[in-house]
Amino acid sequence: MQAYCFKCRSKREIKNAQHVTLKNGRPATRGVCPVCGTKVFRIGKK
Repeated sequence: MQAYCFKCRSKREIKNAQHVTLKNGRPATRGVCPVCGTKVFRIGKK
């Protein structure tokens, strides 16, 4: 799965991906950018 990294300004594969659920019940994925190590986050899709 990919997410947009704001530091690299491009889409990157999510490293150490964790599936989480938001307060409103929507699924999301959290992880880090493999290039720069910045946190990335994507709402939707598991």
